[in-house]
Amino acid sequence: MEPRPIGMFKLVAASVLVSCVIAAVPASAQDAKRSIEQVTDDIYRFQNNFHNAMFVVTDDGIVVTDPINADAVAWLKAELTDRFDKPVTHMILSHSHGDHASGGQGWGDIEVVAHEVAKKNVEAGRVDTALPTVTFIDTHNFSTGGKEFELTFLGKGHGDDLIATIVRPDNVAFVVDAVSPGRVPYRDFPGADIDGLINQIKAIEGLDFEVMVPGHSRNGTKQDATDGRIYVEKLRAGVLEALKNGKTEEEIVASDLMSEYSDWGAYDQWRDLNIRGMARWLQETGKVN
Repeated sequence: MEPRPIGMFKLVAASVLVSCVIAAVPASAQDAKRSIEQVTDDIYRFQNNFHNAMFVVTDDGIVVTDPINADAVAWLKAELTDRFDKPVTHMILSHSHGDHASGGQGWGDIEVVAHEVAKKNVEAGRVDTALPTVTFIDTHNFSTGGKEFELTFLGKGHGDDLIATIVRPDNVAFVVDAVSPGRVPYRDFPGADIDGLINQIKAIEGLDFEVMVPGHSRNGTKQDATDGRIYVEKLRAGVLEALKNGKTEEEIVASDLMSEYSDWGAYDQWRDLNIRGMARWLQETGKVN
């Protein structure tokens, strides 16, 4: 066998090295589906797999929202540099749940705005992200680069530190987890207080905006918030009535309850879990008796 040229050995070695590097990268980082969608002239939605965030390009820089995770921040940071060449000046955390708030340190030394309870949750180690530098209790407004940001605490329900952000003059709201337009609620309402969740959605309905950028699902409007509240209220009423009539959880799942929402996203995956989670919450809170 004739000896291979030295260059061939270098090429093979380089290929092996690249393969090893790719193998070392977590599958979630390799396979992440990411995109940027323009919502208005200055507002954009960033999608990272099944999570969304929003960013706003102002005259003075860029205001970002939920970091999602460190890999998402790194990808978006590079995109913002290429597309706009403006500094990121602020980050707004919708709440402190790890699937939305992780990795905020990647933005560097910027102003981080969140509810005061979110800061306590970060300090307690419940999420690995940048520590909020500006906090508030009920509402907080700030202006930068010709944009006004209105932040509103939604109360307890889905978590204890969830806020909504509205950008003026665009009238675009960033709303996370309490409502996902055209999609049933997540699994079995893990950790949620259902009555509180309904009140959070009512608070969203009371805000003044035209377009909703959600933490999950497609963009929507205030009507999507109303539709989401009605779904949860119907589910609560239907499960409660069935339980009071002596139906078992399995019998309720086997019924046609909520079948009118079969065209909503994740219905086939989560409708049964929605019923089970609602039944559990109603029983644990003593509302069945």
